[in-house]
Amino acid sequence: MIVQQILKSKGGGTVITVSPETTITEVTKILAEKRIGGVIVSKPGDTADGILSERDIVRALSHRGAGILSDTAETLMTRNPVCCERADTADEVLRRMTDGRFRHMPVVEDGKLVGIVTIGDVVKARLSQLSMERDALEGMIAGH
Repeated sequence: MIVQQILKSKGGGTVITVSPETTITEVTKILAEKRIGGVIVSKPGDTADGILSERDIVRALSHRGAGILSDTAETLMTRNPVCCERADTADEVLRRMTDGRFRHMPVVEDGKLVGIVTIGDVVKARLSQLSMERDALEGMIAGH
């Protein structure tokens, strides 16, 4: 399975981005409203300049307190996030996420943001693929 198939199965295709100047308070509202765990930080809206997750915000809160809520996304974001392309395999993406200990990966083609995949998306896709393979093998064994 490749990233393009995962994106297609997600539907929608809209990637939530915020500008670098967006306050952390605004980011938390977006995360809660959209029920998502991270946003892409992008000045023009179509690149992945950074990524900001719930985890980043919680860590900053624990170190610096509620004062971070008036900070901007740019101050807390992970710059130059690890990205993938539509042709990458689910296994490659899962390995990079696991090795890097992150859960969100922008999908970029020719420098432009085309989607985002989460570790949950990739695990779901792999489980679906494994289930289909199991069913095919059981069918072969049963002679169907």
